Amino acid sequence: MDFQLKTLTVAQAAAEKSDVLIVLAGSAPIVSKDPLSVLAASARKAGDLPDKAGKLLSLYRPEGVVAGRVVLAAIGDGKPASVRSGVAAAVSAAKAQPARRVTLVFAQPADGPAVAAAVIAAAEASYVYTTTKPKAEPRSIRQLTIGVADAGAVSQPFDEARATVRGIELAKEWGNRPANHATPTLLGEAAKELGKLPNIKCEVLGPKEVEKLGMGSFAAVAQGSAQPLRFIVLRYQGAPKSQAPVVLVGKGITFDTGGVSLKPAAEMDEMKFDMCGAASVLGTFRALGDIQPAINVVGLIPSCENMNDGRAVKPGDVVTSMSGQTIEVLNTDAEGRLILCDALTYAKRFEPAAVIDIATLTGACVIALGGVRSGLFSSDDTLAAALEAAGEASQDRCWRMPLDDDYAEGLKSNFADVANIAGRAGGAITAAKFLQRFASDFAWAHLDIAGTAWKSGAAKGSTGRPVGLLVSYLMGRVGSTGAEDGTQGAKAGAKTKVGKKAGKSAAAPAGKTRTEK
Repeated sequence: MDFQLKTLTVAQAAAEKSDVLIVLAGSAPIVSKDPLSVLAASARKAGDLPDKAGKLLSLYRPEGVVAGRVVLAAIGDGKPASVRSGVAAAVSAAKAQPARRVTLVFAQPADGPAVAAAVIAAAEASYVYTTTKPKAEPRSIRQLTIGVADAGAVSQPFDEARATVRGIELAKEWGNRPANHATPTLLGEAAKELGKLPNIKCEVLGPKEVEKLGMGSFAAVAQGSAQPLRFIVLRYQGAPKSQAPVVLVGKGITFDTGGVSLKPAAEMDEMKFDMCGAASVLGTFRALGDIQPAINVVGLIPSCENMNDGRAVKPGDVVTSMSGQTIEVLNTDAEGRLILCDALTYAKRFEPAAVIDIATLTGACVIALGGVRSGLFSSDDTLAAALEAAGEASQDRCWRMPLDDDYAEGLKSNFADVANIAGRAGGAITAAKFLQRFASDFAWAHLDIAGTAWKSGAAKGSTGRPVGLLVSYLMGRVGSTGAEDGTQGAKAGAKTKVGKKAGKSAAAPAGKTRTEK
């Protein structure tokens, strides 16, 4: 979708050439005296347009309006969450009938976070997946103009939101693709395309390179599949080399059968979403390529299938990780942590300011938090606070979970340094405790997105989360040289170089799912 930002009053928006005009009316008084503003105020006073965010009143060819249809949408207190509700409802109503051009105008002053929320909500409500549906209708809304009292004052949040949308939609694209259209090799090709963007470089390693690195845990998961594994390394350099990067690690299981510990057949098709952590890293780099912030970021994606053939890893097998720690594989369906642990060890070579892994890791996290908030685990209070704040600012929320050492007791093994599962109790926490063993040398956080990365049922599809959270966090680090500044992640309007190169590219030093147990 083509987003545009204009300085528009409601009266000026009424003269805009568009198929649908959406007027966002907050609970604050509407003081303008143009006919459409008076109509909106009257409708609210009469109770036909309640203040509750998301309530709508549709009009057909009102006098003095160029657009054939007008949708009055309530946005309540005008805060980002309310704006998202109002815009989502209005855009859904607008696209119910053909509408290529839509104008959306705020009836009251709107700040940067409100405008950003409108952009992201409009994109979400109008998104259509078409890659493997050749007869599907593409997105009907091609252009959306957002009108505000002063476009210049909110241009930077608007540009960042527009870039974030591109990242979210790239993450959705790869999350939604069937596994035969999203193999590890194809994921590597998608990463190489990102390497064509300013200040981004990409390297894709295959089985021989992974073996040479000693990533025995990652390789063990891949050995049961005919599809060769890929280890993707993305580098965005927008700051001097001396600035320590943030490393994002995304779980890239492009399909998960559970291996020998086979999953139930019901809903196994949804295990194509087991690479949504990887997709979120790709999406975040897509946004970085547009925004060009003055920071350094590394993306690591271990990608493979978890399949079941005569070579597949078996329950009871012991594998050796890149760190040298041995792992007893008690359940082959707890494979996400087995590929992530080697990527976390690899991350150490970048001397990172912080490392964040993102994974559809455990069904236990879905039980704990449902599909509203992602699970957050962290060994660093400052990093955790920054991610929580970024989640609130982006409406891509997370919730911090405990990491008490007592939870690691169940991971003890008689035959290896650690087992890959503990008991059923606290499964999301014990999975995080497993990963923590491989992240002791840096500030680390783990986002369990098993409940938030996709939706089931009639709305089945990738959500693109947590790209919004990650972009918000990274933007808050602009100008910071250490994790102590990370809590700025929620502050709107962090200084970035949107649309401009932030420096020459340079390489860094070389170097589960809902039913996962």
